[in-house]
Amino acid sequence: MLLYYMPFGKLGLTQPVLDGVKAAGYTDPTPIQARAIPLVLSGRDVIGSAQTGTGKTAAFALPILSKLGSHKDGGPRALILEPTRELAAQVETSFRDYSRFTDLKTTVVFGGVGYGRQNDELKAGTDIVVATPGRLLDHMEQGTVRMDKVEFLVLDEADRMLDMGFLPDVRRILDQCPRKRHSALFSATVPPQIETLIQWAMHDPETIEIGARRTPAETVKHVIYPVSDTQKTDLLLELLNRVKYDSVIVFCRTKHGADRAAVTLKRANHAVAVLHSNRTQKEREQALEGFRDGRYEVLVATDIAARGLDIADVSHVINYDVPQHPEDYIHRIGRTGRAEAKGDAFTIMIAEDAPHVYSIERFINQKIPRVKLENFDYRYTALFEEAKPGAAAGFPGKVRAVRVRGGYHFAPGGRRR
Repeated sequence: MLLYYMPFGKLGLTQPVLDGVKAAGYTDPTPIQARAIPLVLSGRDVIGSAQTGTGKTAAFALPILSKLGSHKDGGPRALILEPTRELAAQVETSFRDYSRFTDLKTTVVFGGVGYGRQNDELKAGTDIVVATPGRLLDHMEQGTVRMDKVEFLVLDEADRMLDMGFLPDVRRILDQCPRKRHSALFSATVPPQIETLIQWAMHDPETIEIGARRTPAETVKHVIYPVSDTQKTDLLLELLNRVKYDSVIVFCRTKHGADRAAVTLKRANHAVAVLHSNRTQKEREQALEGFRDGRYEVLVATDIAARGLDIADVSHVINYDVPQHPEDYIHRIGRTGRAEAKGDAFTIMIAEDAPHVYSIERFINQKIPRVKLENFDYRYTALFEEAKPGAAAGFPGKVRAVRVRGGYHFAPGGRRR
């Protein structure tokens, strides 16, 4: 579509916002920006779906800033709801960057920190509030903010808010917003509960879907390393020793698992940061900042880091634990290969992971190559044995390991060569 190639200057944004775009280093809009910006500017409600790293924040932030114009005293006129503190902080930073040549004010509201600064900024008057639902409801109940002046509402990462149990809080917040408003919703998937929310909260929305929602980025090379459960940690350490990487995110299923993996990696002299919901806000901010500036080479995280966080130039992702939800696989490996850059994603698979791997492969409609690390002292695992389709071993029919760059690739039939 020709619209994809229109420059920012042709999309209808105001000059101060265009100046902010230029200062942020943007040149041409991404497809979702080119599609969404004119719709938001025209007053349409929008449902947006695109792979991570495609510029969704600017797709709603830039037109909202253009429509708001200049600062007005009174309650906030735009509300952006985010599922996590990290996302809220990141989106607030983006709004401040894009609005640097305006007098618009942005306030971020989330839990895990004191109320003092948030109360002061809300009392002084703000145009845009970026918030997590729980802390925003606290402020509303305390009377420090009202939502009756909201003109623009954005529900970002709506499916993740559903997963985290925030939809009842979202409904309570929306009940306090004017019925006459412009709304946008961004979500990787739209389960029935989200469909119900859309019907209740939005008016005749236009749906934008950029790329295949179930397809990993083409710039990411992703493979699976089968191993016995007793060798998971050894294989992780060996991968980190052999792979030439700039920065790595290691994903674990649980907070305790992430802590254990981080301790192991630190003992192996890796510079490691940890990110999960049991960390304090200060610890989480320090982990992200240190990972971005190179003080930490490895970030061990739960799925809180899989979606939307502004972590650029990640060369490798390693799934130490196979994700239980196929959508999370897409978002995890989407942390690398962003903005057309190349990246590698490795998944360590043990026998009990087979059903989850099958679900992922059905979801993305492709078989993920199995690779055996060369010269690694493997112990026996049923994953390397002949198996019938659907069996726990994970390889239908006979398999052979074909030598490829960095290891062996498993293919149907024959012997290893």
